[in-house]
This record gives sequence, structure tokens and C-alpha cells, in this order.
Amino acid sequence: MTSRMDEKLARIRKDPTGSDDFLICDAADPDMGGGVPAMGPKAGSEGRFRSRAEFLAMVKALVAQDVVDLMLTSVSNLELLQREGAFEGSRVGTAVRANDTTDIWNVRHGTYAATASRPFRTATVPHMMYGRSDVRKGTPATLTDLGLYSVTFVNDADRDREALEAYRQFRIEAEEWGFRHFLEVFNPNVGSDRLSRAEVGAFVNDSIAHALAGVPLAARPQFLKIAYNGPKALEELVAYDPSLIVGILGGSAGTTRDTFELLLATKRYGGRLVLFGRKINLAEDPLALVALMRRVVDGEATPAEAVKAYHGALQKAGIAPKRSLEQDLEITEEVLR
Repeated sequence: MTSRMDEKLARIRKDPTGSDDFLICDAADPDMGGGVPAMGPKAGSEGRFRSRAEFLAMVKALVAQDVVDLMLTSVSNLELLQREGAFEGSRVGTAVRANDTTDIWNVRHGTYAATASRPFRTATVPHMMYGRSDVRKGTPATLTDLGLYSVTFVNDADRDREALEAYRQFRIEAEEWGFRHFLEVFNPNVGSDRLSRAEVGAFVNDSIAHALAGVPLAARPQFLKIAYNGPKALEELVAYDPSLIVGILGGSAGTTRDTFELLLATKRYGGRLVLFGRKINLAEDPLALVALMRRVVDGEATPAEAVKAYHGALQKAGIAPKRSLEQDLEITEEVLR
């Protein structure tokens, strides 16, 4: 069964300026970097975190809701979800995180994120496609044929060359196995405090153009996942190469208003998808939030109206909000102001 994600991407590629398709994707892969707390707080248990089983139950509910277009997970979690039939008969696309660079190693008491990103990859392509390595090339994938590969350029020639070399080796392996990928390019995790937001956006845009200039069509990413560095940076990248489908990552959880404003800004300035992780995972009611995200994308509600509707849904479900309605209506992320 063709996923809804693939159908939407095909229409966007066919008519980049005319298609009104927009994808909502859940980056449900926090275990690849954040450890136990990354599963999110356990409702009604102060200081406790969801178990892996509880997190997967939430993922299954989101898949069954059938609003998100893509569910991104770790290899191990996708394997469990597939075994439990979570995607049986579903048109929600699947993907796994293909690498785990050191800047996402956000373990408690760790300091990895404070040092320049280094490339690392846990799973091989056969592991991502089949859950094992004793498989012949050409065998249809049993887990997924799509992965997220992440690169963080830090404006250091040695570090960035190392990152590009690792990306090249991954592309070679992926092409040999028929494995597709999309490319995540984070803002520099060190040194960016010396640059303005506009300079960071320009650096990332140029780094993407440089990284992909020598990559043939057969090995190019299906789409991009980048931080939102403001309207100018997003519009510039979209205009540079209409064949690049640009998506925006969610970043920190922020307020519910931040979530809806970022979603709308992505669409307004040329992005074609969002991949939100913490904004969904850490919400009081992820399903209610995702449903309202679709309403905002479809123009059925403004961000402020969606926040009010979300609080109404929480009240109806008997769920205590983390913030008052007034606080949740605030735009707190500087790039959105």
C-alpha cells in the first residue's frame, strides 16, 4: 500500500508551486538521544517518566488516528510496532533515525552536546530495512525503506569534512540496498552564539547547497529537515532549488501557540512539511494537538483559535493543562516573534 506521505511528496515534486499538499510528521525517536526522560512525563506521576511500552502505546494511538503522514522512530521501536501490527492497513509512512550524531546525545549529566558534533551511526542499512543483516539485496523491506540521516555543520573544516565523509559512506550503502533517506541539517551546536540568526540561516543554507551539489539524483534526499531560522532563510532555500522539498523541525516544546505559529510560518514561507518531536511528545494530549495542527494547516483555525480549542479539549477530557490559557497563548520562541 502506497503511503499518504509518498503520494503527497509525488504531487509536490510534479508541481512544486501548484500543489497545496503539506505533510505533518511525528519525530517519535527521542530514545535515540535522550534516554529515559525522553519518553516524556508520565501523566499523574510527579517526577516519573513514561515507560517504553507507554510511549509506544501513544505512538500506536497517533498512527490509528491517521492524521500524521509519517511516523519516525528508532529501529528497535519500529520493529516492535511492526510486530504488533501498528501499521497494518495504515497509510501512515514509516521511517527510522539512520544515525545518531553526538550532539543529540542528551543523557542526564552528559556534556556531549556542548562539544562539536561528531558523526556516528548505530544501525546498518540492513538493520533498518529488515531488523537483521543476513538478507540479500533486492529483498523487499520488512521494516521500512526510509531513514533520517542527520548532519550538523559546525564551521570547522576538519569536523565538517568528517561529517560529509560519513554522509557519503551512508549514501553509498543506502544506494546499494535501495534505501531512501531524508536529510536533517541542524544549526551549529557550538559557536553559533557568535552569529546572528540571519547569519546562522545563511550558513546552513549554503552548507546544504554545498553538501548536495555533487550528489546525483539517485542518491539525493527525499526532503530536508532543518531548523526554522526565520522567513528570509526559509524563502531563500525554497527559491534556490524548487526540487528540494523543505521541512522544518520542531525544536523545543515551547507553548502550544509556538507550535501552531511555527506550523503556519513553515507553510507561509514555502516549507512543505513539519517534523515535530517534543512539541507532540510533551503535549498534554498529543492526539488533540495533532488534530488541531491539521486544522491550522488547512486554514480552518488560526493559531490563537487552535490554542483555545486545545484547552477546551483538555478540559473536556479532564486533563490538567501545564499552563494557563493566557500563558499558552503567548509566543515565546524568539524566531517566531
